[in-house]
Amino acid sequence: MATVLSAHRFAGRISRMQASEIRELLKVTQNPEVISFAGGLPAPELFPVEAIRLAGERALSRHGTRALQYSTTEGVPELREWVVTRLNAAHGTSFVADDVVITGGSQQALDLYAKIFIDPGDTIVVDNPTYLGALQAFDAYEPRYLTIETDEHGMVPESLEHALDQERPTQPKFLYLVPNFQNPTGVTLAVERRREILAIAERFNLPVYEDDPYGEVNFERTPLPPLVSLDPGGNVTYAGTASKIVAPGLRVAWMVIPDPEIREKIVFAKQGTDLHTGSYAQYVLLEYVTGGDQLERHIETICATYGKRRDAMLAALRDFMPDHVRWNSPDGGMFLWTALDPGIDTGKLLLEASRENVVFVPGRAFYPYKDRADGMRLNFSNASEARIRTGIERLAHAITAFRT
Repeated sequence: MATVLSAHRFAGRISRMQASEIRELLKVTQNPEVISFAGGLPAPELFPVEAIRLAGERALSRHGTRALQYSTTEGVPELREWVVTRLNAAHGTSFVADDVVITGGSQQALDLYAKIFIDPGDTIVVDNPTYLGALQAFDAYEPRYLTIETDEHGMVPESLEHALDQERPTQPKFLYLVPNFQNPTGVTLAVERRREILAIAERFNLPVYEDDPYGEVNFERTPLPPLVSLDPGGNVTYAGTASKIVAPGLRVAWMVIPDPEIREKIVFAKQGTDLHTGSYAQYVLLEYVTGGDQLERHIETICATYGKRRDAMLAALRDFMPDHVRWNSPDGGMFLWTALDPGIDTGKLLLEASRENVVFVPGRAFYPYKDRADGMRLNFSNASEARIRTGIERLAHAITAFRT
């Protein structure tokens, strides 16, 4: 018979660790009748399966036992070199491979950064709302959150400066941002605000964590410069991932860490977590991304497909939604944000929607203090245009029924 552990046996921080609402919702979507706008899933029909298979063969034939052996904590040198070469070519930076640490997905990068910075009760600065996965990673280390006002152009610099002034003499540990096509809202931080926020962060000696999983999933415009490219002082740690531009199952991501002290501590923390990211997965990704122009062609396909799906969702919202519902039109990424009347709790609305066989992520999950409930995140990358239209019509019916 299994022994039931008393609550006092566990660490105090476990009380802050909750199941992901998104992971729980994905269980519902196993029913093929359910149209899901909940998960942040790339379109599986676009995965470059054959190209990855061939990359796997090359990984073994070219790298042999290195692809199956333990490796350095920082990551495969050739992959680290590819990361900085791509970043430098796109944004005129001059990073070197030694600035890079390869991680087991971007979620591990969040956990490692939190691990080296946060003691219980420390303050960290975030958008309001912000990425749920980041909150899950940070919550394990028991911080408090300083939430900053946002609008259609991202975090408001004046609100950031005022909040930091009010915090004195407390020194927040770091600022977390998703500047491009933010999860959950799809909002992009305006370039002039990027510079203002960096100047404020420097003035307050505030490290910045730049989370950029969606930057290359860009539909309509020249990519804005990442914060790390605008920061000469090495105050920004930049995180990127192969999950949205190749395949999430590889679990390969990267941190570009100009500050050697931060980088050293990240390496120490990673050694205690998993020693290193899987060698074989790193070599498979390396062979794929260096295999001619196939990565660029794949990104073009992703952007074209997701752009059409975003347009299909916007058209359906216009055609079916009640007048009180409002939404934005992101220029890239995988999500848009929908707001209802302030009196509507979208967590309760989800029950009505599930009866219509459509699901989404209620907005409350993305607010650190769970103090707003009128929003919802809608994912457009993982359903066909036809299913998007049907799903939005179902959701509109659910909203109407919920209000009556």
